[in-house]
Amino acid sequence: MVNEAGWFSEVYPHHGSALSFKVIDKLHEEQTPFQRIEIFETEWFGTLMVIDGCTMVSDRDNFLYHEMMTHPALYSHPHPERVWIIGGGDCGSLKEVLKHPEVQEVLQIEIDERVTRLAEQYFPDLCAANGDPRARLLFADGVRFVQEAAADSVDVVIVDSTDPVGPAEGLFNAAFYRECLRCLRPHGILAQQSESPLFHPDLIVAMRRTMRQAGFSATRTLFFPQSIYPSGWWSGTLAAKGGFAPFREADARAKPFATLYYNAEVHRAAFAVPEFFRHLLADAEQEAAPSRSPG
Repeated sequence: MVNEAGWFSEVYPHHGSALSFKVIDKLHEEQTPFQRIEIFETEWFGTLMVIDGCTMVSDRDNFLYHEMMTHPALYSHPHPERVWIIGGGDCGSLKEVLKHPEVQEVLQIEIDERVTRLAEQYFPDLCAANGDPRARLLFADGVRFVQEAAADSVDVVIVDSTDPVGPAEGLFNAAFYRECLRCLRPHGILAQQSESPLFHPDLIVAMRRTMRQAGFSATRTLFFPQSIYPSGWWSGTLAAKGGFAPFREADARAKPFATLYYNAEVHRAAFAVPEFFRHLLADAEQEAAPSRSPG
């Protein structure tokens, strides 16, 4: 909601804080079968998409999230050829994945087509690679898609979802992780946005524990700034089938594409665990005994 002074605010009542943006104009609003989408033109962050009252993507800072949810996972895999993106309707993650020449096919599975169509209209730069012949857009339930997909059919699964409520709730549980594990090839990686380490540490711990219990042999969490999300500090969690291969640092240093944030040094630094969080993650690893072989 925009107040009388022209400010949109996302309030975090459990954390006694809020984030506000000075709005120039409301460009669009609609209720889809899944969620309410609003598009604002803001004074400094450019175009801003809001879903169910929560900020999703802005012109100013989207590169932080999209680069860190894609390149660390892809450069942690020895040779990623097939990639699935679950969610990611704004197509920013799709654009970053397609920068990797070794990737042969990217399938984006987004439940709400209107997110993508509005992104094409209001965030055309994020959708610039949608016509790449390696890309395929599928508007369907990501949970069901993974359940019905063939085993050993993908190298990297990136879960670029909203918060774990509503349409995205089914993407944060053991059943979904087991299905992802089944679909991944050897050395496969699941990468999922895992909320704020400052506001939601229990969620990250629970995710890592559940991923291990679902059969993944190793997990890692990376940290990065994200100014339009709660606390301004965000994370992604990676889970590996059969253990993580060595970071392809030489390839990252010689990457044949431009980025605004990601590089080899940022990759290494992002996986450093802050001291206050170290004991929480250690406890999660000790408690998580895989319930089945990672295959």
